[in-house]
Amino acid sequence: MWEIFLKTLPFFGLIALGWGAGRALFFPPEATAWLTKFVFYFALSAMLFRFTATLPLEELFDPAFFAAYLAGSIFVWVIGFAGAKARARPLAEAAMEAHTAMTGNTGFLGVPMLVVLLGPKAAGPVLMVLAADMIVFSTLITLLVTYARHGRVALAPLALGLAKNPMIVSMLAGLAWALLHLPMPGPLDEFMKILGGAATPGALFAIGASLAGRSAEKVGPALWLSGAKLFLHPAAVAVAALFIFPVEPFAAGVMIAAAALPVAGNVYILAAHFGVAPQRVSSAILFSTAASILTIPAVIAWVHT
Repeated sequence: MWEIFLKTLPFFGLIALGWGAGRALFFPPEATAWLTKFVFYFALSAMLFRFTATLPLEELFDPAFFAAYLAGSIFVWVIGFAGAKARARPLAEAAMEAHTAMTGNTGFLGVPMLVVLLGPKAAGPVLMVLAADMIVFSTLITLLVTYARHGRVALAPLALGLAKNPMIVSMLAGLAWALLHLPMPGPLDEFMKILGGAATPGALFAIGASLAGRSAEKVGPALWLSGAKLFLHPAAVAVAALFIFPVEPFAAGVMIAAAALPVAGNVYILAAHFGVAPQRVSSAILFSTAASILTIPAVIAWVHT
């Protein structure tokens, strides 16, 4: 585990650097917002497109993999939802807590870190986790909150929102490129490689800078949600991938490592947008990211023993 911890340290060092810059206001919130936009729309999208366009299709869609990840994640979602309802929280808040309990920071932390730590072969499984989180669970939380607010579901705004998500668009574009067996011209590949190379330091620095402005409120529920994300989610996914569905061992390990990631920053964006438990979600992101410095190396060491 010590060796894995040392390998993850530079990634968390970049997060800490961003946090320090944000805390000292050397990197103000406005700069964090613009850096996040650059990473989200350009650097990370280039990285995702290049991965998807150059990977064999069998590495981008494995029914057993999707079934295992969805089964484990839905189990945690139901536990999170039930826990919120047990505290008499309304439907929208219960759905947001459930979403927080199983949505990891796969885009900004998982894609850059796990592919480097586990090798290029990890790209396919990580992208499948990212696709499931964005398409299945982001759709689910949007539908439930919309229904709780208006008593009906509006599909047109939902479809438009998915179509405007650059990570979804870049992966679909890369998938189409791969399906058509188009060659990747040298200059285009180099362009995507250079631009995508900015995703890792940019995303990690932006995570840290964004955490600098968060305060720890709603401590009890936030600690429960952090624990569910860091421990319950990888455990549930491990059971599904190792004992229920026939997932290839290496892919199963990547899936479990991805499930061990801290709560995603885009969950707070959704919570703030809908006005549903933003402080609770913010605290869960803060606690889970801080604790993941120790939990992620432990999980990676376990799955690769």
